[in-house]
Amino acid sequence: MKNKILPFSVIIIFGIIFFIFYKGLEDSKIYTPDVNTKKEIPDFNIKEFFSGENVKSSNIFKLDKIYLLNIWSSWCVPCRQEHAFLMNLSLDNKVNIIGMNYKDNLSNAENFLKELGNPYKEIYIDLDGTIAIEWGAYGVPESFLIYNNEIIKKYIGPLNQQLIEEINLLIK
Repeated sequence: MKNKILPFSVIIIFGIIFFIFYKGLEDSKIYTPDVNTKKEIPDFNIKEFFSGENVKSSNIFKLDKIYLLNIWSSWCVPCRQEHAFLMNLSLDNKVNIIGMNYKDNLSNAENFLKELGNPYKEIYIDLDGTIAIEWGAYGVPESFLIYNNEIIKKYIGPLNQQLIEEINLLIK
């Protein structure tokens, strides 16, 4: 009798473990941020890229103007990929592109802009990454479409032609 209970118990235990793991596979706990939530932009103080002067966010974003805040770094490969799309978008004066240089070496960032061009109306420096965190960014590149001090849309990852077309539709 003991010889039959032990194998039966092992089979039941493995069956329970299999069931738990199987249910765990069905329930995805992967975090996907909400990119469509409208929320006000955070208040912050930041240094201007070229002059190093402190600037308040209330002096950067004006009402009744559309902005695209792009968080970028010279060491970021996807930032290089999206840069040509930002250059094309900057030719259209319907949106003011603001750059936030994230955790970067300033001379590398300057060389990046000299090599690829500068699509930004203004550039600011976030050396320690805290301001990007206040915005809800968790990597680079990320972009935020802003109107009347409110985030209309958040773009995670590099911009591409499809996203540029979406931005153009939103700003019309």
